[in-house]
Amino acid sequence: MHHAPDDRNSPDDASIPRSSVLRGGALAIGAGTLGAAALAQTASAPAADAAPRPRPNPRYRRPRVTRTATLTGPGITTEYGFEATDLGVPCRTPDGRLLVVFGDTFEGAKVGSGRWTSPVALYAKDRRRPAVGGLHWTGAVGGERAEQLIDYDHGGEISTYLPGDVITLGDTMHLWVLANAGFGNVVRTEIWSSQDSGETWERGAEMFPGDHLGGLSQQATWCKDPASDWVYLLTTGFQRDKGAILQRVKDSKILDASAYETFGPTDEAKTTWEWGADPEPVVGGSVGEMCLRTVEDRFVLTFFNAGLYRIDLLAATSVTGLREEPFSETLLWGCNWGHEDDERVAQLYGGYIVPGSTLDDLHLTVSQWRTGPDWPYHVQQFRVQGLAEGIRAEG
Repeated sequence: MHHAPDDRNSPDDASIPRSSVLRGGALAIGAGTLGAAALAQTASAPAADAAPRPRPNPRYRRPRVTRTATLTGPGITTEYGFEATDLGVPCRTPDGRLLVVFGDTFEGAKVGSGRWTSPVALYAKDRRRPAVGGLHWTGAVGGERAEQLIDYDHGGEISTYLPGDVITLGDTMHLWVLANAGFGNVVRTEIWSSQDSGETWERGAEMFPGDHLGGLSQQATWCKDPASDWVYLLTTGFQRDKGAILQRVKDSKILDASAYETFGPTDEAKTTWEWGADPEPVVGGSVGEMCLRTVEDRFVLTFFNAGLYRIDLLAATSVTGLREEPFSETLLWGCNWGHEDDERVAQLYGGYIVPGSTLDDLHLTVSQWRTGPDWPYHVQQFRVQGLAEGIRAEG
């Protein structure tokens, strides 16, 4: 999700450039200095309403969070032709591997260093449970060197294609991408599809213009309902200044933009919500990257809560339950550089669930970009243990 260099300042600058907020919260000002309210004002958006609620279960304890591995960077992904990258959206392939899709990617260990590609993807060995030591790369889409999944030149009509999410339906994988024409300007979304476990991709459909649903259908995450033929999506803008709305589509119609339905209230009091109604956010505040998955018997959403500079989790027994009274927890807090630990991560964003995760052993890919020096710009893996009891206590 690289943005133009002239839109960034050093983390030590007194002013906060717009890309800094979009990329990692309030940078050096940090949550500990100004507090959540000031951070939300900095992002020019209302404070998120997905804050953890008091729990009825007195035995509930905060989960244990561990930073387990750095997944990209010098000596880790150098052999695949890049060192600087972000996002890292994982999905299980039809042939039983993991495919992890990255955003703006650079040959050297710095944003803007050398060859610029996006999106690119690496394969990892799929285990029944994610490895504690992190994903183990086994190859790249494109051969020895990771090549763009989409054939285009940066800086033409489209400055960059960025991945939203990837889903596997039967023998076909679908990748939702955002076509950007300059910073923050999503001109349209597209779905690219692969029928060979991610080795080659073709454009399946041009989906929505950037202003569709008031700009709330740009960034997206999706998952298949295991009990039906519906694919559910949470979508929002790319700018991290909006809440997220809920959509759905039949799995057989995923490439048909006219088949998508939205979820919204049908009365002024907003007490009754139905499919087919005009959408309103089901997750409030300032939402960035999202990951919606079914984990065991729950719909689980992890997302970058840009307004409060942290990565949050919501869980419910139904996808519509994510709006009502979901279980909620903050997994990672943003912080200043030099003040990190396992739970506090400087200039964090992303937050995607690794396949094989369970409610009690959840693994995430999380990005960092130290704007200014433009390094680190990488993806790390985190492990969250101990959520199951709290989630199940809430129904």
